[in-house]
Order: sequence, then C-alpha cells, then structure tokens
Amino acid sequence: MKEIAKGIWKLTYQTPEKFTPCSMRKSKIAVEELEKIDLEVCQKLPFEEKEIILKTTKRGVTVSIPMQTEEDIYGFGLQLKSINYAGRKRHIKVNSDPTVDTGESHAPVPFYISTAGYGVFVDTYRYATFYMGTNSKKGASSSKKEVNQPHKEFSESALYSLKRAKEQRTVIIDIQGAEGVELYFFAGTVKQVVQRYNLFSGGGIIPPMWGLGIWYRVYGGSKEEDVKKLAEQFREEQIPMDVLGIEPGWHSHSYSCTYEWSSLFPNAQDMIDSLNQNGYHVNLWEHMFVYPAAPFYQKLKDYSGEYEVWNGLVPDFATKEAREIFSDWHRVQFVEKGIAGFKLDECDNSDFNPSNWSFPDTAEFPSGMDGEQMHNAVGILYQEVIAEAFEKQGIRTLSQVRSSGALASSQPFVLYSDLYNHKEFIRGIVTSSFSGLLWSPEVRDCVNETDLLRRIETVIFSPLALLNAWRIPNPPWKQVDINKNLENIWMEKQEYYTKQCRKLLELRMSFLPYLYSAFIEYQRKGIPPVRAMVMEYPDDLEVRTIDDQYFFGKDILVCPLTLEDGMSRKVYLPEGKWHEFFGTAVYEGKAWIEVSAKEEEIPLFVRENALIPLAKPVLHITKETVFEITVLQFGSGEAEFILYEDDFETLEYKQTGVKGIRIYRKENGVVEILDKAERYRFL
Repeated sequence: MKEIAKGIWKLTYQTPEKFTPCSMRKSKIAVEELEKIDLEVCQKLPFEEKEIILKTTKRGVTVSIPMQTEEDIYGFGLQLKSINYAGRKRHIKVNSDPTVDTGESHAPVPFYISTAGYGVFVDTYRYATFYMGTNSKKGASSSKKEVNQPHKEFSESALYSLKRAKEQRTVIIDIQGAEGVELYFFAGTVKQVVQRYNLFSGGGIIPPMWGLGIWYRVYGGSKEEDVKKLAEQFREEQIPMDVLGIEPGWHSHSYSCTYEWSSLFPNAQDMIDSLNQNGYHVNLWEHMFVYPAAPFYQKLKDYSGEYEVWNGLVPDFATKEAREIFSDWHRVQFVEKGIAGFKLDECDNSDFNPSNWSFPDTAEFPSGMDGEQMHNAVGILYQEVIAEAFEKQGIRTLSQVRSSGALASSQPFVLYSDLYNHKEFIRGIVTSSFSGLLWSPEVRDCVNETDLLRRIETVIFSPLALLNAWRIPNPPWKQVDINKNLENIWMEKQEYYTKQCRKLLELRMSFLPYLYSAFIEYQRKGIPPVRAMVMEYPDDLEVRTIDDQYFFGKDILVCPLTLEDGMSRKVYLPEGKWHEFFGTAVYEGKAWIEVSAKEEEIPLFVRENALIPLAKPVLHITKETVFEITVLQFGSGEAEFILYEDDFETLEYKQTGVKGIRIYRKENGVVEILDKAERYRFL
C-alpha cells in the first residue's frame, strides 16, 4: 500500500480496468485541506496490509478485509431503506426503483465507513457486491456444541432479524468481470473518514446563495403564460421563491429530447428575461437521450452508444466530442440566455420498467465502455458535462440530477427521486451524507394538509428546499387533492394553509447565511452541511441506527415528524445540554425524550453554547441582497461562529477566496462581530 495523502492509502492489485471513477475524474484531490485534519484519534488502519486478501477467480476479483464483531458500517451512497449495514449485503447498481433493501439505488457508491476507524473505496464502475460480515470462515463455529435448545422465535421477522455476530467475520467484495482493481483506504473516526473521502473527491461544492432558497417546479402542462402568471402570484402573495423549474413540456419533443422550445413557449426568451428581472432563476427539465429532430443529433451519432432509448441517441460522455457537443449547445442556447440550471432526469436506469427506459448492460460505446460501466458512471459524467457549460460562463449553478455515484462531492447537483415515501426521504438525507451526496426530500405528493406541512418542514431543513408541483397547476397550499387542484377547487382552509406554508418557507430563508456557511465548511473541510448523527457521536451506541434525526449545519439537530407520527415522537439527544430552538426548555443529553409538535411545527434542538445567525427573510436573493442578521444565543459560555460571504454567485471565489466574519461571545456573555461584513448587517 502507498500513502497518497495524509490518512489515505492506495492498494493496486493486478491490472485495473481503464474506466474507473479515479481514472476518469476531473476533480483534484484537496491535498492541502487533507493535511489539516487532525489524525491524533486514528493515525493508522485497524488491520495490517497482509490481512487484506485479494485474488482472481473465474468471476473476477475478490477482496477480503477483516471485520471486528462490534463494527457498524455506513455508506454505499444514497440508501432509502436502511442506514447500518453490518451483517448485510450491498449490491452497487444504479436502479431508479429500489423497492427492496439490496443496496441498489439512484446513487450507489462503492465506499463504506466502519466505526472501527477506517473507510474503503473500491475504484470501479462494475456492479460490485459487498458482504459486510454476513458470513464467517469455515471452522469459525467448530466449538459450538449446544443441542436440544428450546426454540423461542416463531416469526420470520424474529428469525431473520440482524443479530450481532460473536465470532470473527470478514468483509467480502466481489467485483465481477474485473482483472484487477485499486482500493483506497481512509483512516479516522466516522466523521474524519467522510471528510477525507470528500476531500479526496475534490471537496464539497459552494452553491450560489439563490440555490439555497425556495424552489418550485411548475405544472407539467404549463404554457408560457401559466408560468408567468404563477410567478406573479408568488410575488403578490409574498411567498418566498428563488427558482422556478419548467417540466418536459418546454421541449418541442420530450421523450427523447430536442432541447428546443416548444410552441407552448412562443416567446421563451422574453419569459426568461421577465422572470430574471423579477428575481427568479429558471431551471429546465431534460434527459440525455437525443431525439432525431434535435439540432445536434447528426453530430452526436458517431459518439453515441449502439442502442437507442425512447427513440433517441445515448451520448457517450466518456468521449471528448460528445461532451463538447452537448455542453456547448447548453451553454450557447441556454446558459448565455439566462437559464440558471437543469434537472437531469431518467439517467438512473430501470431494468424492469415496461417503458424503453435505458440501454442494456451489454451495450457498447465508442469510448470502449460497456453498458454496465456506463450505467454506474453516466450520472457523474452527465453532471460534469452540464457543469462545464456554467464554468465556461464563470457562474455557479445548483441543479438537480436523478443519478450520481462515486467522487460526486464537487459536483453542483442535488439528487431527487420520483418515489414518495416521507420516512424514506428523511432516511435519504441521513444516508447520502456518508458518500459525498446531497439529497432533497422534495414535496411531491401529499395525502392531506397535515402531510403537506410535515413534508415542507423536512424539506426546508435539507440541502435543497424544493416543492415539485408537476402534477398540479395550482400551489398545494391552495389544494392538496390532485383532482380538485386540476379543477381549480380550493380547500376550505386554503388561506390558513397558505399562511402556514409561507411561514415555513420564510424560516428556510432565515437560515440561508447559516446554511451557506455550512457549505463553505463542506468545501474547505469535507464536512457535509447536513449529516448523520453518528458522524458527531460515533461512540454513542444509541445513534448508530438513528435514521430520522440529523444535523443541519454546525449546531442544529433536526427531528422531523411524518403524518404517521401524529403530533409527537421520541427524540434522542446525545451527550451535553440541548436547547429547544422554538422554546425555552433545556435538556440533559444521553437520553430519549418525548416531544410534541403541532402540524406547523418541527422539533429543533441546539447545542449548548451555540451562536445561530438568523436572517430577516427575503422573498428572493439578488446581487444586491444584504442580510439583516440577528445572532441567537444558546447557553452562556464562550462561543464562536464563522459567517462566510463572497459575491454569492460567480466563480470569483476560486481566485479570491471567501471572507469569514467571526462572531464571538466572551465568557461574560458579550457578543462581538470581529470582522467587517459587506453582505450582512447585524442588528
């Protein structure tokens, strides 16, 4: 093994494949930032190199790594069904419909973290399978001689439930079709390993400030005048809104795509200009499958895969030619004309969808990649192609994508899904944080008014606050029932729910400077802005399976409720003192408590001695926005918060950096602002 950066080692076995995440990466390892991570806790791996066994079989490459009986395992990308994978099998394959807990997902990543003090990244685009201590070696149980024991488990759930092993186990990694592989090992606590992996990936993104505001995707059947009318309505009703997303109908042909405006938008440029002038950023839906009527179809034919999808070409984004053709069209036709981002849909594969959803694993591409590799790679490649269009323009974007994978932390995209389960969406916030991914639990479907509020409460405390109204022409706070919404029939209490939704969206806007500063820490230190509790408290056994609470920024613990929870739930508070954000109660940690919350409330808890900069909410972000900040204080001891600022929208920060404004509270309780700010005014 060779140490390639502080706390990171590479092991090369035989001849690795040509196409892998690392061989195709565009980002650079953030070596200087890696040097700054404290390694005093874990300076080496918990096993010796000789204990890592690699061999070539008829199947491909098999890797065996020692696993202690008490290890808990996290990672593997976006996982909607579970959080802790000790004793489980994970299959790393892109799948848009992960109905069972196999490891397949919209964004699987061949990377895991162990509470034993290490992480492993397998540099492959193959459908690798990980057996996380599911079996012990032959002979490990030879001393067991008990017989005639009474049988006490009489249900499948009891028989098959996870039982922590007492004998030594092994992690087995099966990489079919490969003749060699490179492995990367990361040392540290759970949080440190995540930091190292993110910095190894190039560091986190710094989004434009407007990207952290409120997003709204309009009805799929909208015409140009419908979009403009809805935009005016939001401003008239004082609904905070930064981004309007336009769905498939804007294309002259959508499945596959033409990337040209349809007859429903006869004055598209005038509409874009008008929306921009009114403070909106416009996001356009698309997918990567290119319809024969698309202007650049012929140019792409020689740089596309051998199979069509929805009668369209599949560009080979592993080739320079396909990347440039696709990216340049987007830059000239859209980015230069005021489009702020894109929604990259249906790049996440579905083997069993009755539609012609995607290309087969056997497909061949001009670059030399096969269909299996392309499925696991295309989400990242697609993101890079679109990001290049904005980089050449010198501006930032925050966009959406349906599929992602390894080394994604430096890509300005947030994952989403067309699934609808609220509890799984919350779990996705937690699990995605282990693997350099951002996830939005977007508000797509609501059973009733309470469900609407509960879902909005979750989404405003996530990386991207999106309401997806693609199925309804009117805002959900007017009518949550889809059929009645289509008929323009309002709810009886629509004024009340409009007010409550407005208050929640304003709450999100209040947290923008706080969240933006968390993203700066993501870029500089690799610390996810929204993250699992086990990263902060890896030694607390209670948090190791918690998947419905998470940290939002530095000091806020979010405990969302779902419709099924009703008006109360149990919350676990880790070690230390915790303050109610909306109340006055203070709790001693390392304890479970019962909390109640009305339908328009979400339980938030703040660490002892935290300073929270809260902004006066604005309707949208402009180049001239100056946030009026009130510093909320929790506890009475010495405290500090670094609030960051720059121009909030260009790439200038890459040359000039970002400025930190230090907020400091002395032991006597006096709060001082130690640096001059331009984009913040302290009240």
